[in-house]
Amino acid sequence: MRTARPSAAAVPPSDRIELMNTFVQIVEAGSLSAAAALLHTTQPTVSRRLQALEKQLGVRLIRRSTHALKLTQDGERCFARAKELVQDWDAFESELRGDGEPEGTLRVMVPHAFGQELLVKPLAAYLRQHPRVNVDWLLNDRRPDFIGDGVDCAIHVGEVEDPGIVAIKLAEVPRIVVAAPSVLPEGKRMPRHASELASLPWLAMRTYYRTELSLTRTRDGEECRIPISPRMSTDSLYALRSAALMGLGACVGSTWLLTEDLAAKRLVQLVPEWHASSLPCYLIYPYARLYPPKLKRFVEAIRGGWRDEF
Repeated sequence: MRTARPSAAAVPPSDRIELMNTFVQIVEAGSLSAAAALLHTTQPTVSRRLQALEKQLGVRLIRRSTHALKLTQDGERCFARAKELVQDWDAFESELRGDGEPEGTLRVMVPHAFGQELLVKPLAAYLRQHPRVNVDWLLNDRRPDFIGDGVDCAIHVGEVEDPGIVAIKLAEVPRIVVAAPSVLPEGKRMPRHASELASLPWLAMRTYYRTELSLTRTRDGEECRIPISPRMSTDSLYALRSAALMGLGACVGSTWLLTEDLAAKRLVQLVPEWHASSLPCYLIYPYARLYPPKLKRFVEAIRGGWRDEF
């Protein structure tokens, strides 16, 4: 005979939220004891809550061994939904209370260059203003997987095509052509037209250009496409800058990162009347019915703190 699944009414709604929150904490902390410490309770209590949730749902969520915890397939599906429900409930309570005080841990994925330089100042201001929030500042240049990476929001450079993502435009990032003086042919004049750059050795920022470069002349909008055979390709803006400083080739880079090198004449700007198209920069996060105060205030801090960077 088939065993009847337990009724949803068997556990009060408030208790179900507590059970789901405990499950989320176990997964994120990596162990029952670590989750117990975060929840200010005991390990046996955490274990009982997990068992109660598994009984309530009628599925096994976690396989436990002496050394590790592993999510079952049902557990993986449950974790993503449980985390969303707990966050929605927290945000709902904050909205009803009217306080909206940000608290908890905010996980943010940021490109290396921006995360180490441009955004540290608004991040510091955010943390000072909201002492009950902690931030996991994750440096990574790839597009985030919000569920797989467990992040709340991310900074993304380039167009956003996913219709399920909220994309708040922060800025347009200007880009220019630069090279170390040693890259230029000795005794010859500086290039004047973008087409003359094709004969130089090149470095490629493979995220945005690889074998062809498109430049536009500011005064009249003339466009020039330049075929290139890069001596080095990279997905790191810092690696691109370092290679350019070592004289390995010309490159197109973000103006904000190259300003000091240009002022010190370690690099020179080539064909200054021409520029590569600016790159849009967005703060992105998944659509949801409610957003926790920690995310709302972070959006405000980043938008306000980045206005004058470019």
